[in-house]
Amino acid sequence: MISSIQLYIRPHLIKIVLLAMMLLCIKVSHAQVGTEVDTLKTDITKRSEVENFNQQYDIADLFKAIFKPNKQKDTTRKPSGITIIPNIASNPSIGSQIGIKAVAGRKLGDDPNTLLSVAATSASITTKGIIYFYLNHNVYTPGNKWNFQGSLVAAKTVTPDFGLGIAQPTNGSTDDQVLINAGRQGRTLNSIFFNFREKVYKEVQEGLFVGAGVSFDVRKNISDSRSVGATPYTIYNQRYGFSGRQYSANGLLFNVQYTTRDNQNRAYHGIYIDGGFRVNQAWMGSTKNAVQFNTDVRKYFSLSKSRPEHVLAVWNWASYLISGAVPYLELPGTAKDPSSRSGRGYVVGYFKGTQFNYSEVEYRFPITRNKFISGATFFSMQTANDGLGTKLFQKWQPAGGGGLRILFNKATRTNLCLDYAWGKYGSRGFFLGINEAF
Repeated sequence: MISSIQLYIRPHLIKIVLLAMMLLCIKVSHAQVGTEVDTLKTDITKRSEVENFNQQYDIADLFKAIFKPNKQKDTTRKPSGITIIPNIASNPSIGSQIGIKAVAGRKLGDDPNTLLSVAATSASITTKGIIYFYLNHNVYTPGNKWNFQGSLVAAKTVTPDFGLGIAQPTNGSTDDQVLINAGRQGRTLNSIFFNFREKVYKEVQEGLFVGAGVSFDVRKNISDSRSVGATPYTIYNQRYGFSGRQYSANGLLFNVQYTTRDNQNRAYHGIYIDGGFRVNQAWMGSTKNAVQFNTDVRKYFSLSKSRPEHVLAVWNWASYLISGAVPYLELPGTAKDPSSRSGRGYVVGYFKGTQFNYSEVEYRFPITRNKFISGATFFSMQTANDGLGTKLFQKWQPAGGGGLRILFNKATRTNLCLDYAWGKYGSRGFFLGINEAF
């Protein structure tokens, strides 16, 4: 089966490479016809021209207006890059959530071309019994010589499970039909989850980084006390030799990144491409060896010079198993991207497979002139294989929705995002998060 996967995936790797080349060609063609050149230097220059904090209004300004209405505004003081807020959220994956969250953004050093460094941490509990703590960072050293990306997660989780694949019916055995779960019957898996991931990138040319790192994903005490008989989880484990109680997916990361985004939280223009391999290794404690190829491509088009917040954003995220086997709950799928923001309209892992591809387009637009309130509409498509006849790109599942944005921190363009999204099979929900989905 692995050899067939290898033969199948090669043409799709070529497609991804061609997609990245096409996006780069768009950039080159813009330069040829005399329009703005999309480079880090011009991105920073354009940002300095459009960013006037005195004409913007965020949550801190609102609090000052309420609690200190008579205090004169200090127009010379630089806004703080730190935001501390209650972590109140709600979506179909987690239920309702309460906790505390801190996000921060800052440019390191005096080089004007240095990209914004961002970090966030949160501790929360939800109505579905999830206890979650995380700490993540994306740091660029002065002059962008180095880029450090990493995360630390410790959680008691309740993971929804809707089967393998893209909900395409099969004529196979009874176990095959349970594994595919074409009717999307919902189940839940309880577990304890730990993750540590760190990647180090070195800039080799302006905007181009080469990096490597490690990732440790450990899940223990996995249980499904409500289901009776065979489930997609138990069938997958039997076929690929995983324990039903625990596993580890530990490996090495090798990546290439290219970026010209003007802001990591909310880009107005630029491009971001990250592609690389994850190599799970038994000598690192991984339950099984595996090799995956992952890609993340994002492009941002500002549609107005006077109001650059009018943005058309395009995103493609994908993961392909080259060899070996990946634990069921680590398969790429809905909201399994690094930020867990893909597939709004569905719960985490609603669709998944050893091969997965996700695309989204979003239009972002200002509503108030002081940028305090803005809006967004979005539409996405996702596809996955199931290993039982349905191939990648054979069947697609759509989702879409819209929402409001509230400016929490104008210094870092930190937004509170309130979205309502719809999917198929009656799936829908309210999604609340900090910063744009991509």
